[in-house]
Amino acid sequence: MHGVWEFVLHHGYGLMFAAVFVEQLGAPVPAVPVLLAMGAMAGLGYYSLPLSLLLAIVATLAPDTLWYYLGRRRGDSILALLCKLSLEPDTCVRTTTNAFDRWGPATLLVAKFVPGLSTVAPPLAGSARLPVGRFLAFDAAGSLLWAGSALAVGFLLRRKVEQFAEALSNFGLGLLVVVGSPLAAWIFWKLWQRERAMRLYRIARLQPTDLKALLDSGEPTYIIDLRGPKAIKRSGFKLPGALMLPQEEIDVHLRDLPSGAHLVFYCS
Repeated sequence: MHGVWEFVLHHGYGLMFAAVFVEQLGAPVPAVPVLLAMGAMAGLGYYSLPLSLLLAIVATLAPDTLWYYLGRRRGDSILALLCKLSLEPDTCVRTTTNAFDRWGPATLLVAKFVPGLSTVAPPLAGSARLPVGRFLAFDAAGSLLWAGSALAVGFLLRRKVEQFAEALSNFGLGLLVVVGSPLAAWIFWKLWQRERAMRLYRIARLQPTDLKALLDSGEPTYIIDLRGPKAIKRSGFKLPGALMLPQEEIDVHLRDLPSGAHLVFYCS
C-alpha cells in the first residue's frame, strides 16, 4: 500500500478528526470519504471502530456547539452570514428555516445528511432558543447516525475501499483528475449560478432608506413578509404594516392587490 492509503493509515485518527471538525465549521471539506476509509481500516484491524466513532462525534459536537451559541447570541444574522457562503444562497435560509419550523429539534437527527443544512441547523437551533441540553442530545444522536453509518459502510466494504485506495495510489494524479473533474465542474457551475443570482439580487435589492422614501411618497406600496410565524417570533420583530402571506398561496393573494402598486418582499 502506498500514497493516499498509506498516508491515511499513518494519520487516521487525526486526519478523520480534522476533516470532520473543519467540515462542520462550514468549509467544503468532504469528511465522508475519510470516515469510509477509517471504517475500512477498522475492519482490517488497523484502528478501533468504537474509538473512531467517539472521535467523530466529538469532532462534530465541538463546532456545532460553537455555532449553536453564536445563533443564540446573534440570531438570524448568523444564518444570513452562513448562507452568503453557501453555493445556493437564494434558497439556504428558506430551506433550513422551513425544515426546522416543521420538524423542530428532530431536524438535527438528519441535518448531517443534507448538504447546506448540516452547518446551518445548529445556529438555527440556538436562534430558536432550543435548550442546550436538548440541542446536545439531538445533535449527538444525529452525529451518531451520520458518522456511524459512514464508518459502518466502510467497515462492511473494507475490501472494496482498500482496492480503490490502492488503485488511486497506482494511477496517481491521473485517477484524481478523472474522479475530481466532474466535482470541480459542478462546483464551478454552482459558483457561476451563485454569482449570477447575487448580481440580480444586488440590482433588485431595496435599502431601508429607499423603502422609507417610497412609503413617504404616497405611492401604493405593499410590504410582503415571507417569513413564517415561527421565524418572526425568533427574530423578535414584525415589520409595521407588512402582509404575512404563506409562500404556497402568495400568487393567489397578490391578485387581489391593486395593479401598478409597488411590491416589496422581505424574507430575512
